[in-house]
Amino acid sequence: MNGTASGDFGDWVGRSVAEDGLATAQAANCFAATLDQEDPPFRDGDPLPPGWHYFCFHEAVPLALTGVDGHAEKGDFTPPFPAERRMWAGSKMQFQDPIRIGEKLRKVITISDISVKDGKTGPLHFITTTEDVLGEDGRLTTREERTRVYRGAPDPDAPPPRPRPAPVEAVWSHTVHPSSVLLFRYSALTMNSHRIHYDRDYVREVEGHPGLLVHGPLTMTLMLELFRREMPDATLTSMDLRAVAPIYDIADFSVHGAPRDDGCLLWAMTGAGALAMTAEVTHTA
Repeated sequence: MNGTASGDFGDWVGRSVAEDGLATAQAANCFAATLDQEDPPFRDGDPLPPGWHYFCFHEAVPLALTGVDGHAEKGDFTPPFPAERRMWAGSKMQFQDPIRIGEKLRKVITISDISVKDGKTGPLHFITTTEDVLGEDGRLTTREERTRVYRGAPDPDAPPPRPRPAPVEAVWSHTVHPSSVLLFRYSALTMNSHRIHYDRDYVREVEGHPGLLVHGPLTMTLMLELFRREMPDATLTSMDLRAVAPIYDIADFSVHGAPRDDGCLLWAMTGAGALAMTAEVTHTA
């Protein structure tokens, strides 16, 4: 089956939920320390770097209402898809106006699309949400169209997918050591209890991965941080990102970038040298 929302889940499209958040200097400084950044300490009124708004919202799900994978149980806001393996497929972001440290925020999440496609391990359920982050004065600061996919367990006898090479020659590069401390800190800062990021027995024995998975948003943020370091005077305006392959903690990985006439191309490579993520970004000088 290929196409738009299936008959089973089509009536979930249009559902919305809102979350309140706060941009704090403490969370920003904790993340900067986690990445060994040399930025001066963040203070009230400072702009939050692009991608760092994930620390501003913490979904308070009672422990009793979490599923086997550590996420909130499906069936409330997320449809009850039959597959359990959840992966981040990609995002499109528009950066409208900077979030300021100390600012109260509100995020409105709306299910904008659900589709079902055939995969090698069975049906692939894609869910896209539009997430508007509103500032204290009601202005739109960031809009994200985030797509996740729910899929079945991998076939252990299936050959691995052919790795993809880097899209172009890198101009900027940075190597990342995905230690368990890094993954723990990011999970804690974002209140992300998905077990694939910290429970080695679960991720290997239940979901069939060879190691802990590096968070997709963490990889994205590291790519954006490379851009921010190399082009400090540029203002990011949009990003179109696609996740290509998972990154595991079993080897160092790398993030890269190359400026172009109409913006910049960013990407991440696994420790085995395969393309893991790409992002096209636009910016003003």
